[in-house]
Amino acid sequence: MPAGDKSKPECQNVSAEIISGSNNDRQWKPSRLRQRPPLVHQPLQNQQSMSKDLFKSIFYHQCVFPCQVLVRRCADGTELRGRIVETEAYLGGEDKASHSAGGKRTERNTAMFMKPGTIYAYPIYGIYLCMNVSSEGEGAAVLLRSLEPLQGQSVMKELRAARRKEGARQLKDKELCNGPSKLCQALNIPRCFDRRDLASDPEVWLETDPNTSPADPQDIVSAPRIGIESHGEWAKKPWRFYLRGHPCVSVVNREAERQSPSGNVMKNFDP
Repeated sequence: MPAGDKSKPECQNVSAEIISGSNNDRQWKPSRLRQRPPLVHQPLQNQQSMSKDLFKSIFYHQCVFPCQVLVRRCADGTELRGRIVETEAYLGGEDKASHSAGGKRTERNTAMFMKPGTIYAYPIYGIYLCMNVSSEGEGAAVLLRSLEPLQGQSVMKELRAARRKEGARQLKDKELCNGPSKLCQALNIPRCFDRRDLASDPEVWLETDPNTSPADPQDIVSAPRIGIESHGEWAKKPWRFYLRGHPCVSVVNREAERQSPSGNVMKNFDP
């Protein structure tokens, strides 16, 4: 992961709009300057409860996907963009699969207890990284699992190729960010981004895509989270959310899709 430029570019709090280019590598242009909205718009009355209101705060008031875009500005000024299409929710103290289970605070998970919109970046298997965003609720966070590449695909391919075996086939666009560690590689998210504020950081932020409307409930699938099988009943909670039929989703759960044909992602919520 290359070191950042010592002279960081001035932070531009802007919205953006697509002005030209193909679906493979769209071009973006800043529109009028404005303060980026905070990740969470409405605070909850009871941040300790794992209620439907908490989920609505995480996944609807925040507009986590598909109209939310993760932006990474590189040291040379190049901006990489990807639309969030898959997430997992970790709800803090009572969630036994969460790093903050039991309300435990450590040097590693400090970001989970910081204000909503704080990056929680942590290593897995000693060599890969995952990126989460702290949310409403004590120790709650949202894991970013997959992005749809929007801008800078050529740079993303170079960044991904640098971590792959020599001679490996070239990745398709849909494969660049279809996993939590893959998206960190493709957007060059380093470990030092841990505890940074997405609402004000000049190198990484979230912005709304003005050309995309919030997904209809029938387009969102709720399925069990991935890689937490050892946590018993908590591994069965349908707290992974993804866009039905999207090619950039990391893992499709056909059973979950069959069980919720109506697309009501909230109906199976059972803390």
